[in-house]
Amino acid sequence: MASEFQRKKVGGVFRAMDVDGDGLLTQADFQALAHRWTAVAGSADPERLAAVMTGWWPVLRAASRGDDGVSLDEVLRVVDGLGGMTDAVSGTADVMFETIDLDGDGLISRSEYGVLIETWNGAPAGTDEIFPRLDLDGDGHLTRDEFRVHWTEFWAGDDPDAPGSYVFGALMD
Repeated sequence: MASEFQRKKVGGVFRAMDVDGDGLLTQADFQALAHRWTAVAGSADPERLAAVMTGWWPVLRAASRGDDGVSLDEVLRVVDGLGGMTDAVSGTADVMFETIDLDGDGLISRSEYGVLIETWNGAPAGTDEIFPRLDLDGDGHLTRDEFRVHWTEFWAGDDPDAPGSYVFGALMD
């Protein structure tokens, strides 16, 4: 059962993915998200990126109650099981890292992180207070390993103090 914190953090991502705002995720929402990401893809192979993005649709669809979309509660049921799907979560983190690493230097800078937030949410958002929370050693960038840990903390964790809980930016009510 999802905690209130999980509901809040995943709910923000859910709303960003729900392109038409109908309260359900559909295959079209996943295709739109994949299109947004392939438009800005850094060193990631666009076909691989689209496949990873849209590849989560069947997983979520299988958790739904059979209608044409997937509700936030149904997504949260899948999120509850992600602790046992660490390979899939890490694989998604890796392709997202490659996508966000726009200059291909093997690091995510503050400005590249800003692209993650803007692309995911479909609108610009401040990152000044969030990026330092993720940049644990204060060196001005995130490595692939750091990003993978944060991504996993977000999707498979439930700790409001974990830096990765904010990988998609500040939590919205």
